[in-house]
Amino acid sequence: MKVAFAAEREIRGASLRPSSVVDGVYDNIYHRLMSLEIAPGARIPIDVLAREIGVSQTPIREALSRLEREGLVRKEHLVGYSAAPQWTRKQFEDLYAFRLLIEPEAARLATVNMTPEALQQLENSAADMGNGEAPVDRNTRYSRFARADAHFHDAILKIAGNDVIRNTLSNQHVHLHIFRLMFHTRVTQEALEEHENLLAAFRSGDPQAAFDAMRTHIERSRDRLLSAFE
Repeated sequence: MKVAFAAEREIRGASLRPSSVVDGVYDNIYHRLMSLEIAPGARIPIDVLAREIGVSQTPIREALSRLEREGLVRKEHLVGYSAAPQWTRKQFEDLYAFRLLIEPEAARLATVNMTPEALQQLENSAADMGNGEAPVDRNTRYSRFARADAHFHDAILKIAGNDVIRNTLSNQHVHLHIFRLMFHTRVTQEALEEHENLLAAFRSGDPQAAFDAMRTHIERSRDRLLSAFE
């Protein structure tokens, strides 16, 4: 990773850094959080990360600020940054009960509002999840899938057109936390199959089928991840 950030070291004194430097640092820390290399609740010392990645502390701070907005890290006064704590079982069950109340309806609304352009965007998003460039390790692949899954579900909520539903789920950062619970290829493979069932309902323009497909997807996701609490 140090080689990747060599350019940043050459311009530390400049007023601006390439956004790619902060993006690279962000990706590095994000993958560590999602793969649990940085454990839930663990302190995140900025100076240590800067040495490990090979950059100054400024892009580390900028990346951590982005991750804080996404709910993956927390910042405490006089303490600094730490990884967000893992969900408790009650939080998990409460959030899935909430998802079952609103996301099937959002899928139904998305079907009603669907346009050819919106459907193509969903198709492209689903294809990216299944056929993206092969990363160097499965930790990276898993964390990339988590991000793509969040984008796919958010795209459906955007098409549904209910900003209250979309903003509420976005603020919970549901999908990123889901994928921190269990690191297993079964989670991604079965999710891909369920996404395809959703797309089939959208293609057919069947609101009830979309409602049912989303409900089944959420129920199966809940059942897959329950073992994380055993």
